[in-house]
Amino acid sequence: MEIFLRLLQLLFKLLYMVAYPLWRFFQPRKGPSTIPPIRNRLLTLSVGEILELLQQRKLKSVDLVKAYIKRIIEVNPQVHAVVQDRFDEALQEAYRADKLIAKASSEELPLLFNHRKLLGVPFTVKESCGLKGMPFRVGSRQRAHIICRENGEVVKNLVAAGGIPLLVTITPEYCFSMETNPGTQRRCLNPHDDRRTPGGSSGGEGALNGSGASLFGVGSDIAGSIRFPSLFCGVFGHKPTGRLTSIQGHFPDCTDTDCLEYLQLGPITRFGRDLSLLMEVMAGKNADKLDLRTPVETKDIKVFYALGFDGLNGLLHNSPVKDIKLSIMSAVKFLQNRVAHTQRVSMSCFKDSLEMSISSLVLLKGFPYLINTRNPNKIVEHLTEISKAVAGKSDYTNEALYFDALRRLNGCMSTEAMLKYKAEVQLLKVQFTRMLGNNGVFFFPTFPVPALHHDSSLLALWNVDYTMIFNVIGFPTTHIPMGRDGDDLPIGFQVVAAPYRDKLCFQIATELEAAFGGWVIPTPHALGPL
Repeated sequence: MEIFLRLLQLLFKLLYMVAYPLWRFFQPRKGPSTIPPIRNRLLTLSVGEILELLQQRKLKSVDLVKAYIKRIIEVNPQVHAVVQDRFDEALQEAYRADKLIAKASSEELPLLFNHRKLLGVPFTVKESCGLKGMPFRVGSRQRAHIICRENGEVVKNLVAAGGIPLLVTITPEYCFSMETNPGTQRRCLNPHDDRRTPGGSSGGEGALNGSGASLFGVGSDIAGSIRFPSLFCGVFGHKPTGRLTSIQGHFPDCTDTDCLEYLQLGPITRFGRDLSLLMEVMAGKNADKLDLRTPVETKDIKVFYALGFDGLNGLLHNSPVKDIKLSIMSAVKFLQNRVAHTQRVSMSCFKDSLEMSISSLVLLKGFPYLINTRNPNKIVEHLTEISKAVAGKSDYTNEALYFDALRRLNGCMSTEAMLKYKAEVQLLKVQFTRMLGNNGVFFFPTFPVPALHHDSSLLALWNVDYTMIFNVIGFPTTHIPMGRDGDDLPIGFQVVAAPYRDKLCFQIATELEAAFGGWVIPTPHALGPL
């Protein structure tokens, strides 16, 4: 454990305990939700239900796409999630999908959908994941005129499966924040409370999905960037096993092979029961490694859980709030007689979780920095730019500058210490794999608190290892929504499995979705006929 780093963590914890309640006190009172209710039943159907209707010729893709376009237009003024749409092209693609379905014989139709598993299904894309012809600025003024030349590999897989991309969604600058406050347009707002962030860096996807304005979205995650927005916005989000999905076409990218382990693209969706199909398509040629066709029996799963870090590490972190702990215990109690085994476990092997997480990220070679000038004194340059940002005079955003400065400062550790902690990562991976085996899952808080207020994430940033440690060891993890807290904000937790056992996460997500309701709806529906 690094003394200076942990003193910083303790300082920020104390600041959070004192300053954040004051911050909340001076915020305007929360008003009623501004998200319009859903009136079209099509918007409440999962991908699986949609595909069934399309294959039965009871639904046309063009009607589905029109319904989502209408919903996006209705919702986006409330959440500011869209960078740019491609609605006209999407409608043309929907018409083509309908023609394919119409001309197929009843015998050919199952083969058509087996070959093109998402034929006629609309989806949305985080801007950093790369959608051809769309902006590729990733929240940065310096990239303001960059247009994506071709689809990223994961987007390419979805399009090849017949999926129809509708738009790209906003990210923070370079994806360097757990808020989504870019330098290129208005900040993204949480659909449950516009005083709060939807999370980052896949905040645009979280906000659109949470608002019921996307059937599913493509997100990316190197430290929690799929799971934070999923928690804050009340939806499901899956960070796959390391090296499962391709990061080709993503920005920021990295030439370091460790980046393939840490950075993964995955789905954000309102429907936990869709995760398996979506990952099968997104994984492309690696899908066979997941063995998704072999069913999982809930009764064979072992559930391990913890309510936060423990020991000195637990004291230095913010402790999860009561409602998040209760969400884990509610899930354990529900599953107790349905699974093979439940057990609370010690987190002693995670005692250096923060050091391991930060070291692994800082040691990445070729991962881009926000500021790339020829100034030999990079640290002074960063500190100068941070002071300009505080005064509102920088071309860069505050959160991205802080993240970049931490990397420039070597995570406040010596290189020798960082290499030691990186070696610990391999030991942790072996220990945790042994515990979980082929049929074990681990329940753990996604983050200690629900959605943060805007501009407050720096105070809570020192809890990033709640999620990032699982990127570093390459384990799959799914955030599962579990209802609301006393402030009417979404709560939930993450379920972790051993590498390439992603389907265990999906099985638990499906079970808990059925039992606890899944997606946390911002505004009650006002449904008309289908």
